Amino acid sequence: MGQVRRRSGDASSRDNGEQGREEDDLTCGDVTLLARFSWAGHNGPWAVPGARFLYPNFATSPRGSPRGRAETPPKESMLLRAGLPHLRRRAAALPRSLAPRRLSSDPPPGIEWTDTVDYLDETGEVLSSAPGARPAVPGADPTILSGSSAHPLPRPAAAARLAALALRLRSGPSLTAALSALPSPPDPALLLLAASSLPASDPVPLLSLVAWARTQPWFAPSDDLSSLVAARLPPPTHSSDILSLFDDALAHPDPALFPRTLNAVVSALATHGLLEPAFYCFKRLRDAGFRGLATPACNALLSLLLTRGLAFKAFEVLDEMSVCGCALDKATYELAVPALARAGRIDASRKLFDEMGQRDGVGPASPAVYSTMVDVLAKSGRLDAAMGMYREMVVVGHRVSTAVSTAMVEGLVKAGKLDAGMELWEEMRRGGLRPSFGLYTMVVEANARSGRLDVAAKLFGDMEKSGFFPTPATYACLVEMHASAGQVDIAMRMYHSMANAGTRPGLSTFTALLTMLANKRLLDLAAKVLLEMKASGFPIEVTASDMLMIYIKDGSTELALKWLRFMGSAGIRTNNFIIRQLFESCMKMGLYDSARPLLETYVGAAAKVDMILYTSILAHLVRCQDEDSERAIMNILSVSRHKAHDFMCGLFTGPEQRKKPVLSFVREFFQGIDYENEESAARYFVNVLLNYLVLMGQMNRARCVWKVAYENKLFPKAIVFDQHIAWSLDIRNLSVGAALIATVHTLHRFRKRMLYYGVVPRRIKLVTGPTLKMVVAQVLASLESPFEVSKVVLRAPGDSVLEWFKKPIVQQFLLNEIPSKSDVLMHKLNVMFPSSAPEVRSLSLPRSLGMPR
Repeated sequence: MGQVRRRSGDASSRDNGEQGREEDDLTCGDVTLLARFSWAGHNGPWAVPGARFLYPNFATSPRGSPRGRAETPPKESMLLRAGLPHLRRRAAALPRSLAPRRLSSDPPPGIEWTDTVDYLDETGEVLSSAPGARPAVPGADPTILSGSSAHPLPRPAAAARLAALALRLRSGPSLTAALSALPSPPDPALLLLAASSLPASDPVPLLSLVAWARTQPWFAPSDDLSSLVAARLPPPTHSSDILSLFDDALAHPDPALFPRTLNAVVSALATHGLLEPAFYCFKRLRDAGFRGLATPACNALLSLLLTRGLAFKAFEVLDEMSVCGCALDKATYELAVPALARAGRIDASRKLFDEMGQRDGVGPASPAVYSTMVDVLAKSGRLDAAMGMYREMVVVGHRVSTAVSTAMVEGLVKAGKLDAGMELWEEMRRGGLRPSFGLYTMVVEANARSGRLDVAAKLFGDMEKSGFFPTPATYACLVEMHASAGQVDIAMRMYHSMANAGTRPGLSTFTALLTMLANKRLLDLAAKVLLEMKASGFPIEVTASDMLMIYIKDGSTELALKWLRFMGSAGIRTNNFIIRQLFESCMKMGLYDSARPLLETYVGAAAKVDMILYTSILAHLVRCQDEDSERAIMNILSVSRHKAHDFMCGLFTGPEQRKKPVLSFVREFFQGIDYENEESAARYFVNVLLNYLVLMGQMNRARCVWKVAYENKLFPKAIVFDQHIAWSLDIRNLSVGAALIATVHTLHRFRKRMLYYGVVPRRIKLVTGPTLKMVVAQVLASLESPFEVSKVVLRAPGDSVLEWFKKPIVQQFLLNEIPSKSDVLMHKLNVMFPSSAPEVRSLSLPRSLGMPR
């Protein structure tokens, strides 16, 4: 085997007789050199790539005498110390791979190698020589003290010694003193090596070692050391130290030299959920124009922001990644695409989604991303895009989840595409997916609301067989839809099933059910359901009143009265409006005995009987032909307690009881009317009252009422005087009695103006309209009037009317001294009187339409 020897001085002197001493002593000064060779086998080649000089395996005494000696190597690797001249000649032929290697470190400046190392073969011939060993220089080499001598220390051992001191003393003055007392100061590379060897679970020794190093003159900040410290420190307890590292790196003249440190700080803070400091560091890097943010750090910050619900801040990080040119990886796409979609930025999310599919190395999107995109597109109404994404998800090979199918079916159903939704439902069922409870509920309710009650009932049965308990909303939807369709049996069966399942029906369910029963006139069943509604804690007054209105509007007055009696027995009150509606319905049906208690209830509830209601009762009295009914209506009028009733009673009494003339009495009543609020009601009252007075033969009282009504401008455009051209009377909007009284009174005024003042117009018109045309024409024709009848107007020349006014019979007629032609007048009265009543009545002629001749 080959051997290595070390020589000092000239090699020739070593060859001339000092070989024996060199064979026994391998030391030179305080340095021992060993060359290790690797043996690949007894017959194999030499392997010397690992041949390098090692630091001593034994120490010398302070005097320099050897204290120990290396053990003799085994026979296979025994070092031969015989130098043979012929082996030196073979050194030139040594393969290049076996050439001597350099020492592990170059000597410090100004220090030369002191020894030469010869490489010998088995015969002792020198293969090659090279300078090698030298004394250790304190302060320039990693050393260890042995007594007072400094021995070289390997860099791993020196780093281990630093780490051992930091672990043993941890922190404080003792550690600082021990580190400052080292024979030679470490360099930054050795500090990094020592820091790397410290355990990651305890950051205190690392912080202490770095803090000491920062006070040394040889310390130089490095990205490797700072990033190591940032990665080792736990942010929850050392956030201030991490931020200090960040500030130091950012305060460097060139922060771009610390990319790993800055990224490690952001990533550590974001990974441990420290949102505010992490985003603060990100903003400072953005403001400083730092373009070295790495994808993992951005992903950690994105994930934290999205977890906290700060999507708009996450989009700032995403925009900064595009500005910095930071490559997006699969994790970035998985975070950004769903976040953009949920935030409503659907176009941007679809753009990133397409980019994700086209980028090499990213691969197809995960099922979660597909699910989110389908859900968002479906809910936003983009059903075509959602369906395309759904089909693409199937093609890629992802299993479609129930949530995705639910989103698609729900989107189609809500968009009114129930057929397409049901097709997708069947496709999902054939694919083996079990519909969720929510999907079952939605499909059942959608079919029910669309009128497909048979399909909804079948799906409802499947839902129960699948083990899902229907919600109150599903029950309510089915009950309400069947009730709306008028299917009483199914609706009631579903209602009882709902109650047996322990589900409490809602207000809308009760309302729909009761409305159906009211329309079907199932009063007893409706009363039972209403009491159950009351027992469930719902207010029932409004619902009961609504049902009462259904009976009233339907004309079922008997049922309405029966339902009102039930409400009274159950202690349910209704409002005055409905009482009034039912009262008017009873009056129309001639149920006066039932109407009077209703009006008493109405008045007793502090409700005011207005003039319109009183006038409507008076109109019923005008139309009445039965004496008993007239007496009942008169009692109802007295129950109303309206001031118009006192006026009616006073109008029919004599002047002794009234104690004032009729005209004054009428003027006093009309002065008390609020014309701003009751003008139309007063006009209606005058029309009906004049009808009644004409029928009762009270022509004088009727003319007083008309005169006062005209004075109070209730009929402001009835009489028009156009000087000498035309005079007209408009009676189109009057009742029959009012039209007759207005005609007689106005013609009397025309006569006085023409005879007393000598004013004769060219023509006189009576605008009657088609309804009153024949009534007025026949009355005037009995007196041989000159009025000609056209479509809606009676007209005559002024001169002819003047000559007609001069006839005594006309004068007596206009003064109510002779009766009119009763057969002509009452014929039309029987047909048309009163104007507020649609039915035809037959009355005999009143005894006195005027005073007898």
